[in-house]
Amino acid sequence: MNRAELVKIIREKKSVLCVGLDTDLNKIPKHLLEEEDPAFAFNKAIIDATRDVAVAYKINTAFYEAQGLKGWISMEKTLNYIPKNIFTIADAKRGDIGNTSEQYARTFFYTYPYDSVTVAPYMGADSVQPFLQFEDKWAIVLGLTSNAGSADFQLQDCSNEKLYEKVLRTVASWGTPENIMFVIGATRKEQLQHVRSLLPEHFFLIPGVGAQGGDVATVCDNALNKDGGVLINVSRGIIYAGSGTDFAEKAAVAAKEYQQQMAAYL
Repeated sequence: MNRAELVKIIREKKSVLCVGLDTDLNKIPKHLLEEEDPAFAFNKAIIDATRDVAVAYKINTAFYEAQGLKGWISMEKTLNYIPKNIFTIADAKRGDIGNTSEQYARTFFYTYPYDSVTVAPYMGADSVQPFLQFEDKWAIVLGLTSNAGSADFQLQDCSNEKLYEKVLRTVASWGTPENIMFVIGATRKEQLQHVRSLLPEHFFLIPGVGAQGGDVATVCDNALNKDGGVLINVSRGIIYAGSGTDFAEKAAVAAKEYQQQMAAYL
């Protein structure tokens, strides 16, 4: 999916909602465990409940890889079920030397045809650039995260700038706002403002809203651009809004509430 198509969806739905499918078999409603494929049964119901307001779905591959082959099958079925006009993200955080990254890119752009994949930039240009060679595909590069450990490296001084600032500036030069997004945590408005000033055109994938303490207003007030420019990911706050047989209905209500908050800014 190219940028123009993504922006069109955002404007049509008046939404920047990304639903995170971090599907944990220990947390899904118990009655679904009787299904042949519990993870897919859960995801299918969540997608059906939220597809009208979601512009993206983020599949955290760790929750599927942990289940071995059956988890990969659940993931593939889930990816294939997502409507083609909704942006898809493989949250896999890959990144390795060039020939290995080429295979990771083929995995998540060809074998499993996602629109984008999250990438760790620590090994430098040759770990990211292979993901930028595919038309209408995106690398979503870790930029500034909101976890406690981010201070260990990201916030350290590095030649008159923070390390994360150097990462953002350098990685942005390897591609364009048409094929690179950045993961930017949602919990501190001054950081959102600063990152937007550094990268006025790029899209940001913003986790941390909902269960992690971030909120839609803070993100929209400080990080939106003319195209929307953000994908606000909500996982637990939507997919686990209910734990009974009405879990999908409660997910729909939660997703709609987030979308209505976003619509006020779009």
